[in-house]
Amino acid sequence: MSTSIILLCLVVIGAVAYVAARSRAMAVSGGRSAALHSRPAYYGAYAAIWAVLPSLIVLCVWLAVSPGIISSSVRGAFPDDVKAQPAVQQDLAYSMVATVARGMNLLPPDELSSLSGNPAGLQAKLSEKGVPLAGEPQPYMIDAAKALNAESMTSRVIMTAIVLLISVAGAFYALRSVAPRFRARNRVERVMLWALLVASSIAILTTIGIVLSMLTEAGRFFAVVPFADFFFGTVWDPRFAGAGGSSFGQFGLIPLLLGTLYIGLVAMLVAVPVGLFAAIYMAEYASPRVRSISKPLLEVLAGIPTIVYGFFALVTVGPFLRDFSAQISGLLTGNYTNFIQAQSVITAGIVMGIMLIPYVSSLSDDIITAVPRALRDGSLGLGATRSETIKKVVLPAALPGIVGALLMTASRAIGETMIVVLAAGVAARIQLNPFEPMTTVTVKIVNQLTGDLEFTSPQTLVAFALGITLFCITLCLNIYALYIVRKYREQYE
Repeated sequence: MSTSIILLCLVVIGAVAYVAARSRAMAVSGGRSAALHSRPAYYGAYAAIWAVLPSLIVLCVWLAVSPGIISSSVRGAFPDDVKAQPAVQQDLAYSMVATVARGMNLLPPDELSSLSGNPAGLQAKLSEKGVPLAGEPQPYMIDAAKALNAESMTSRVIMTAIVLLISVAGAFYALRSVAPRFRARNRVERVMLWALLVASSIAILTTIGIVLSMLTEAGRFFAVVPFADFFFGTVWDPRFAGAGGSSFGQFGLIPLLLGTLYIGLVAMLVAVPVGLFAAIYMAEYASPRVRSISKPLLEVLAGIPTIVYGFFALVTVGPFLRDFSAQISGLLTGNYTNFIQAQSVITAGIVMGIMLIPYVSSLSDDIITAVPRALRDGSLGLGATRSETIKKVVLPAALPGIVGALLMTASRAIGETMIVVLAAGVAARIQLNPFEPMTTVTVKIVNQLTGDLEFTSPQTLVAFALGITLFCITLCLNIYALYIVRKYREQYE
């Protein structure tokens, strides 16, 4: 029985347990829910939890542990000469065994028995079934594949029986516990509390794991490259050993950091005015009908993949700015030479700013509409116009939240990759001309990790140093944004 079918069975058993426990609760109370400690739905939820949760835990543990046990058993049956090989060679052999086992499940039993002693024929037949093999399987691999299928089938049958038995047993246990004074609500709420705690722990532990993994690899990088050369270096030239001999090259962060901040600044200069004015219009001037149409249309921009924005910059915005600059140069000097490159800081900034408009407008709109109506009415009652009310009352009241929203938007801009790759190029340079290409930290992270590489050289480990640096920058921006929001939020409540 497949895992999806087992899950479906658990859902069915849980639903039956819910209905049965709810009906039993009403029966033991004589049809009077007031005689029960908890509402009937809590008794049903208690039974459903006992029917699903323990068996689901057993299922997950079994699925996580059994492959390792089966793999160890199959590897133990390998010939002695295979066991004497390095671990990498054994892994390759087991990978082929697993592929053969998967393909054997696709063959009819009579056809499989006729090919059991013919490795070449088995390889050809598996290729016809869409299971290609890197080479001709050896005889021991075919025996190991059969053992793998047999043990996997046995494990799945035992797992199905145990999981369903635990589910049914849990349902009966919960049904026996139903009584008028049984505190079903307390038990259910305790389970929900633990579920919320587990969910929170998963999120926190995931964040900690990401940080620790980056710190570990970044520590290996800084063991080779000094801190000062990385954080204060002005040249980015990570030459690989094959191209530059034994030299590691130069890993200066300054050009990448300046490019990241420069492109992010241009993007914010585009996104903040447009997004903020759109938020003010939708919150203060637009009618409910116009708002119901314009706000969803504006937020459609947030759902467009960033690679599409990159194509837009590469095909439309970049060539337009290049040709437009050539026309201006021709009108002023007679020399039709463009002074804006197709891939430049301004191209990436404009397109990234367009991408950030819905973030600024949506967050700012929510913050502006949260300003108490009494402040507006008081200002209008004193004779102020609507524009004066917005400038003197609404915006000052909403300013802390707007600043926090802008800082969060800036952190989103700093982490963008695909738009910069296609619109600003990959040149790591220190320059202030917005019409020339630059690059960012995220682009170089992608470049250093592109290809079949191992994390053994500074040229690849530098990606983790760049990642932890970018993580610290965005973390500081988010913390500062939350600080501003929390510090000034209560002034206008």
